[in-house]
Amino acid sequence: NAQGKNELVHTLNGSGLAVGRTLVAVLENYQNAHGSVTVPEPLRPYLGGMQSLQA
Repeated sequence: NAQGKNELVHTLNGSGLAVGRTLVAVLENYQNAHGSVTVPEPLRPYLGGMQSLQA
């Protein structure tokens, strides 16, 4: 910005990333043998601290 400070970038309706591909990448890389999916640490604050998603 004009004061030289960094600002967060926002997207609208997922326009900044391929949502489908992002979801598939998480599922492929974090799925466990018994069907649950481990939530990656950076995403946990956005999911209420959940550590895994059960099938």
